[in-house]
Amino acid sequence: MARKNLIEVSVDNQATETSSPMTAARPIAGFVPPAVRNTPVGGITKTLGNITQKFERAQDIEKQLAEGQTIIEIDPALVDSSFVSDRIGIDAVKLAQLGEQIKDHGQQVPILVRPHPDARGRYQVAYGHRRLAAVKVLGIKVRAVVRELSDDQLVVSQGQENNARTNLSYIERALFAGRLEDRSFSRETIMAALGIDKAALSKMVSVVRQVPIELIEAIGAAPEIGRRRWMELADLLPKASVKNVLASLSEPETKALSSDRRFQAVVDALTTKPEKTPKSTVAFKSWAPDDKSVRVSLKANGKTTTIAIGAVNGPLFAAYITDRLDDLYADWQSKQEN
Repeated sequence: MARKNLIEVSVDNQATETSSPMTAARPIAGFVPPAVRNTPVGGITKTLGNITQKFERAQDIEKQLAEGQTIIEIDPALVDSSFVSDRIGIDAVKLAQLGEQIKDHGQQVPILVRPHPDARGRYQVAYGHRRLAAVKVLGIKVRAVVRELSDDQLVVSQGQENNARTNLSYIERALFAGRLEDRSFSRETIMAALGIDKAALSKMVSVVRQVPIELIEAIGAAPEIGRRRWMELADLLPKASVKNVLASLSEPETKALSSDRRFQAVVDALTTKPEKTPKSTVAFKSWAPDDKSVRVSLKANGKTTTIAIGAVNGPLFAAYITDRLDDLYADWQSKQEN
């Protein structure tokens, strides 16, 4: 028996004649191509009078969809980010490289958007944030698939696309999971979005609950750092001063490091014990008269010096010195002044 798709984000296993070559070769997560229609969709009634540019754009999009085009072009200024972020910033170098690829070869893979639930005439990205950013820099329209998506369907499409491309680090995926949980998405939806089981999800959420978000953002995506090392960092933090760690990360030389090296710098700072300053211990040679009836030794330990007097006449000699301490100190002090 086939399992029921609770999230209702799927791709038909059978390719249809209306599928474009791109969608047949690489199905778009959460998208089912519309059937070809031989007659156009009814246009916006002309009795409304003067049609604004916004309605003209909407009419043009409807026309493209009615003609069976699964991919349309949209002004990127009309497209907003997803309501839940799945990245810790976008690498400027990689964004520039992506922009060059699109400039030379065109946008090969469309983004997925939905009509914005709170702003008529605008759209909201399910996936393709980097492509959208690159297209905005180039000043061209973005190729997109428009689909009605619920919040659950949007985040599942967003997560599944990133999983397919494997371009999110562990901590970015964990942050995505934590943010979805903060928005009261069910564990089932979050697991579907990330393609993980309940145990893996629990560990992800545990990490982002133990490591302060400001510390995660200061470290960055850390693409080479996996689950085990992030959990080790989380275990180190209860005994650490996060304020001091953040201060060290704000230093110019540390900020210049790669994200992975910043992570290692934090771990090193939390695991390296400061070297103890050795206590200065100076032992003076013992003194004794020729008859060996008295033996005197001195040992200094920091600001404390111990004098030990022993041998046969040791106690008597010690008593003699004690009785004359005032005179001895006055004599020593007079020599210091000179």
